[in-house]
Amino acid sequence: MNSVKDRASQALQLLPDDCTWDDVLYEIALRQQVDEGIRAADEGRVVSHDEAKKQVSEWLASYGLNPR
Repeated sequence: MNSVKDRASQALQLLPDDCTWDDVLYEIALRQQVDEGIRAADEGRVVSHDEAKKQVSEWLASYGLNPR
């Protein structure tokens, strides 16, 4: 497995030469979040699709929004 530093360097190489600091930060944060999601799934910290829909509907309803 590549180190975080190696993976960050690879991510930066894929960005265009005229990228902004915001582009760099976004790319790094996105990759970190994806890694965390994979880690969570590997550890079984997931919910079913139906449970996720239920939770989102409850969250929307708590804000007075009409879930579909």
